[in-house]
Amino acid sequence: MAAKSAVPAVWPNRPVLLLVLSALLWSLGGVLIKSIEWNPLAIAGSRSLIAVLLLTAMFPGAWCRFSPGIGASAAAYAGTVTSFVLATKLTSAANAIFLQYTAPVYIALLSPILLQERTRGSDWFFVGWALLGVGTFFLDRFSPGGLWGMGFALLSGLFFGSFIISLRSQRESSPESAILYGNLLTVLLGLPFMWPPSHLATNWPWLVALGVFQLTLPYVLYANAIRHVRALDAALITFIEPVLNPLWVTLINHEAPTSWGLLGGALVLSATATRSILLARGN
Repeated sequence: MAAKSAVPAVWPNRPVLLLVLSALLWSLGGVLIKSIEWNPLAIAGSRSLIAVLLLTAMFPGAWCRFSPGIGASAAAYAGTVTSFVLATKLTSAANAIFLQYTAPVYIALLSPILLQERTRGSDWFFVGWALLGVGTFFLDRFSPGGLWGMGFALLSGLFFGSFIISLRSQRESSPESAILYGNLLTVLLGLPFMWPPSHLATNWPWLVALGVFQLTLPYVLYANAIRHVRALDAALITFIEPVLNPLWVTLINHEAPTSWGLLGGALVLSATATRSILLARGN
C-alpha cells in the first residue's frame, strides 16, 4: 500500500519539471541570436525552418490536424518568436526578455474570460512579485533607447500571452500541430529575407542550436506540460528564463552582474520556486 500511495505524489511535479526545462532552453535565445550576423527576420525564418523539419520527423501526423483554433495558436506563436528575434536584435537582451514577460499580466486579465480559469488573489501577488524582480534585475540597465526593439518586445509579450491562452484552451487537441503550423508561418514571414544567406560558414552552428535546442525541444516540452498546468501557473514557472537569458549574455561578454541584477534574480527565482512548490502541492 505504501508503494502505491507514493507514486501519485511524483507525477504532479512532472509538468513543472518540463516547464523548468523549457525555460532553461529558451534562455539561450539572447546569446544565440546575438551571435548571428544576419537580418533578424532571416534568423527567425531559418530557425523555424529547422524546427519544421524536425517537428515533421517527430510528429508526421501533425500536418493532418488543423482547425481555426490551431490556426489562431499558430498565428500567436509566429508573432511571439518573430517579434522576440526582432526585439533581441534591436535592443538589449535584457530589455527584450523583460518586456516579453509582461505576458502573465495579459494571461491574468484574459484567463477568467477565455479559459474560465479564475485568477486568485495569490496569483496577482506572485505576478507582482515576479515582475518586481524582473524590473529590479534591469533597473540600472533599462533605457529608452532602441524604441523599435522595445516595441517589438512588448508585442512579443502580448503574442506570448495569447499563445499560452490559446494552447491551454486546446489542451485536448494537438498543440504539436499549432507549433508546427506556427513555425511554417514564421518561415513564410522570413523567407524574403533569407536569401542570399549571410556569413553562413560562421552562422550555421548558431542557427542549428537555435532551431533544435532553443526552439523545437522547449516548445514540445511546453506543449506537453500546458495540458496539465493552468496558463498563469505555466507563465509564472517559466519566469526563470528572464533571469538566465541576460545571465548567459553576461557570462559570454565577461560582464560582472550588478547588485541590482543579483537582487532581481533572487526575487524572480524565489517567486518562481515558491509558486511551483504550491502548485505541486495542489494549492
